[in-house]
Amino acid sequence: MRGKTAEDLRLLELLDPVAEAAGYEIVRLRLMGGEQQRRLQIMAETPDGEMNVDDCAALSRAVAEIMDAADPISGEYVLEVSSPGIDRPLTRLKDFDTYEGYEARLELDRMAEGRKRFRGALAGTEEGQVCLDLEGEDETVLVPFDWIVEAKLVLTDELMKRGAEQRAERIASDGAVSHQED
Repeated sequence: MRGKTAEDLRLLELLDPVAEAAGYEIVRLRLMGGEQQRRLQIMAETPDGEMNVDDCAALSRAVAEIMDAADPISGEYVLEVSSPGIDRPLTRLKDFDTYEGYEARLELDRMAEGRKRFRGALAGTEEGQVCLDLEGEDETVLVPFDWIVEAKLVLTDELMKRGAEQRAERIASDGAVSHQED
């Protein structure tokens, strides 16, 4: 899920160590576009889930250096580094634990219970499976992580509140640091 195509997966093999050395984790990588104008989109964050503009710039410089040296993409491309955002993709098993209680959409690579798409509240993980509480269902559904081709948080009031609280904490801690430096 972190990469869709074989080319994406090769780029992840090249760039994961670069990101980790710089203190980041790649959440998702996509190489998009045709032969003319391609775009390498990287969503990343620190291990504690942060990613600000300075972080994006730092990771972009580290990635660009390796990409220039290794030249794994034929032709020209544009590099985009960003945070996953509030209604982020869920691409790693740990994401489903981190966002337990929040609503998500999952798409599977096969039919399960007569459908490929599910929407419900995340209920953590259990032995490589994602636990999902579906509306109107009494039992928690267990979906093998390997079956999921796409998963994303649903933008809800609760999720927006979490994002606002995290921003407020960041601003308060940044203010405390800069105030101490004065």
